[in-house]
This record gives sequence, structure tokens and C-alpha cells, in this order.
Amino acid sequence: MLYGIVAATTALLLSALLTAALRAPALRLGILDRRRRRPVPLSGGAAVGLVTGLVAVAGDRTGIAPLGTGVGRLLAAAVCVGVLGLAVDLWRLRWWVPLAGTAVAAALVVPYEETGVPAGMLAAGWITAVAAAFRGLNHADGLAGGVGAVTAFGVAACAAAALMDGLAVLLSVLAAALAGFLLHNWHPARAALGVGGSLFTGFVLASAAVFVRAGQGIGTGVGVLFALTALVCADAALVVLGRRLARWPLTRGRPDHLGHRLRRLGIAPRAVAVLSGVASLGGVLVGVAVHTGRMSGGAALWVAAVAVVVVLGFVRLPVTPAFRARQRSSSVSSQVTTQLRVRDG
Repeated sequence: MLYGIVAATTALLLSALLTAALRAPALRLGILDRRRRRPVPLSGGAAVGLVTGLVAVAGDRTGIAPLGTGVGRLLAAAVCVGVLGLAVDLWRLRWWVPLAGTAVAAALVVPYEETGVPAGMLAAGWITAVAAAFRGLNHADGLAGGVGAVTAFGVAACAAAALMDGLAVLLSVLAAALAGFLLHNWHPARAALGVGGSLFTGFVLASAAVFVRAGQGIGTGVGVLFALTALVCADAALVVLGRRLARWPLTRGRPDHLGHRLRRLGIAPRAVAVLSGVASLGGVLVGVAVHTGRMSGGAALWVAAVAVVVVLGFVRLPVTPAFRARQRSSSVSSQVTTQLRVRDG
């Protein structure tokens, strides 16, 4: 317990410092989030991945907090997925390359001896889908980091209840590293996760959740897994359904995520991050309660019902952000003012 607190504190401080230290090299090398109008370096992903791995491995090598059977393999696979995501940030690889790499890594970490081969293959597909969906959250300041930190604490609580101390420490370290990164990612962001950081985070969270529920009831397990990642799953379902209805290619980017639609309603960027974190926390609390037996498995159905209502309620909203029109109108007015000044001069 004491080591977990020390490890989490260390991870938070190191992540905040390393994210800041890597900003300048990322700017010089051009490792930037190119979807933004101003240069935002992708230093957060490397910082979160490095700090999580180093602190977790340090606890394992010293014997203070052994990771346990299979968890070391999980961390190594997550690092490989993060490196593949970093390659996407650098060279813009085709969409199927990180998806295929994540699927291979997921297939290698699933505990088939506890899940069985058929359920294990389904679990690998779920890990891949959640990691890809978590990448989709990386479009707004504070969104992926906040949801990731909340989810990591929830899965850590499930791991602690299952007496998986090494896995609980790993997730606590990840949550703390994301919290340290958030110090630089809060709007207006000075650093971003990038594909590498978001894939790493999503892969660790989904794989750890599978480890925690492996060997237990399938029906309740599916409910717990969904509740822990309800917001991520709802966002992915909203994107897929919206693009299908609009006959838009699934692999082609579009401002149609839940965060984009909340901004379309006029909600401020920081409020979007806070609302997403609170919504994620609600699902996580239900997932932890069902996992520990404090709630019945039917509670997860209520989370699913809320997610369905949210998806159906937002899918018909226009996908063009409301603030874009304001920016255009302000730019037009500034151009008119400039022309009048020139004429008067």
C-alpha cells in the first residue's frame, strides 16, 4: 500500500517534468499534433509511456511490487503498441497498420488458460477495439488524459479487490502519469498524447480489465468491462453510427465524436473534459461495484441503457463545430475593418 502511494506520486511528478522537458525536442523535430491551428508537441505520449514502464519495472525488479504472471508481458506489449503509435505520429502510416499491430499484441497477452480460446479471441478483439476507440478520444484538450486517469483508477480498484497487487500498482502508476500529463494538456494544451500515448493507454486499460475478469462469469464480465469503458464505447458507437448514416468512410477523419458534438452545443472546451470525466466516473463506479459484488450484474444494463440514449440523442446533431462559424465571422469582420481603415487612411 505504501509503495503504491510512493510509486504513484513519483509517476505524477516524473510525468509532469518529462512532458515539459520533451516539449522543446518535439517542437524541433516537428512531432506535432497537426490537427490544431497552433503547434502542440506530442511529448505527453512518450512521457506517460516511459514513466509508467520505468516505475512499474523498478517495483518489479526490486521485488517490492512484483507485476505477477503475465503482467510483464502485458506491459511489454503495450510499449510495443505505443512505439507503433509513435511511428504513426511521425510518418502517418496507413490506418490498418496500428490496428493490425494492436490486434497482434492483444492476441499475445490474453490469458487463454483462464478464458479459453474462443473467449480469449473475443477478448483480444475487444482490447483492439477499445485501444482504437481510446485513440479517437485524443482530439480535445484534457479528454483522453482525464478519461484515462479515471478508468485506470477504476480498473486498479478491481485489481486490488481481486488481490492482483502488481496489476493494481501498474494501473495506479498509469493513472498518476496521466494526471501529471494533464497539467500540460488542460485547455489550452501545451502538450498532447498523440497516437502513441493514446494507444498505449487504451491497450493497458483494456488488457488489465480482461486480466481482472478472466476466469469469472462471462455475462457479468461483459457488463463490468463495458461499464469500466462506457464512455469510450459510447463515443466509438456514436462515430460508427453517425458515419454510416451519413455514408462517410469510417477511416476518414471527421469532427463527429462526442466531444465535437458537445462543443457544437456551445459547451466550453474545459467543460467538455470535465463532463466526460464525470460521465466516465459514473460508469467506472458501477463497474467496480458489480465486480466487487456490491451491485448485481443488472446495474451494468442501466449503464448500457444510458449509453444508448446518449448515442441516439447525439447522432443527429450537425458535426460542424459551432465555434467555426464564429471564427469565420470574426475573421470577415476583421478584414472589413482593415479595408475601411485603409480607405480612410
